[in-house]
Amino acid sequence: MSKVAIITGGGSGLGQATAVRLAEEGVNISVVDISEEGGNRTVDMVKDKGADAIFIKADVSKNEDVKNYVDKTVSHFGTIDYFFNNAGISGSGKYFLDSDIDEIEKIVGINLLGALYGVRHVAEVMKKQGSGAIVNTASSAGVIGQDSVVTYSATKHGIIGLTKSMVAEYAKDGLRVNAIAPGPTETEMVRNFYKDNPEMKENAESGIPQKRLGTPEEVAELVTFLLTSKAEYINGEVIRIDGGFTNVK
Repeated sequence: MSKVAIITGGGSGLGQATAVRLAEEGVNISVVDISEEGGNRTVDMVKDKGADAIFIKADVSKNEDVKNYVDKTVSHFGTIDYFFNNAGISGSGKYFLDSDIDEIEKIVGINLLGALYGVRHVAEVMKKQGSGAIVNTASSAGVIGQDSVVTYSATKHGIIGLTKSMVAEYAKDGLRVNAIAPGPTETEMVRNFYKDNPEMKENAESGIPQKRLGTPEEVAELVTFLLTSKAEYINGEVIRIDGGFTNVK
């Protein structure tokens, strides 16, 4: 029987690349995104690989939307084996004291509350079935401090706390929960951020020992490994994929 994965933020970037990579392994995908255009494009890409896929529109900062995507996935596929808890936004790049409250609330709502809601509802299904693997998307900004992304960094540090504490509570029930901490990666979100803050791209590239940004496909390979049975004894880890960026800070 084919495995089933939910991917939030599946309409672009890391989510889309991971959906395609998992489809190559025969995994069926629930693609969750706020963008219908992006989400449906990913569905087509997954089906082109021979796997099944559905699109579910959701604002992950709303608990009812999160519960809906979990319920619809179980209704359509019968189970949830893997969860890539990935949806997120970066913010404007303003220094914290120049950020308005609306932006702070939006980043926290999507990046942190959205992740908490997702794990809350998905893990309930996984606990009942006695198995499941979750990968949460943290960031290099979740393992070190970085300027211009204070709220974003706070949410990504929170993702790491979520990851480790879930293992403490639910590893005994068959759940595996890990996190990835990507450095600057060539996604649409990052490109838009650097378009508005060009000096930060130059600073990032010069600070990466490999002297380039990562690719979504490289991150997708790591996520696929962590979600599949090849990684059954990896639990509660935060794996950096940043070209050495955080190792030289």
